Amino acid sequence: MNPDAIFPDSATSQSSGGEPVPVFVDRRKNPHGTSPDGRERRQFANSYADLSPEARELGQAIDAYKLQHHRRFINYEELLAVIKSLGYHK
Repeated sequence: MNPDAIFPDSATSQSSGGEPVPVFVDRRKNPHGTSPDGRERRQFANSYADLSPEARELGQAIDAYKLQHHRRFINYEELLAVIKSLGYHK
């Protein structure tokens, strides 16, 4: 059996019995090689419907920061910078 027919986006190796064994299967991509929904995953949900106006503003600012800086996750320093950019201070 052709391992590429079973595991098209994977690397394979041979087991001791000569059978192909998948080494890596990239399940994040669809058969066309793109993300399933065409969007990058986010740390926070894209829906802000259940949030207070202040929390919605913070979530949108964080998402904008991540898009601008090509970051999937942000660290505490970056979060503090986003909060300060909204005008908050201690």
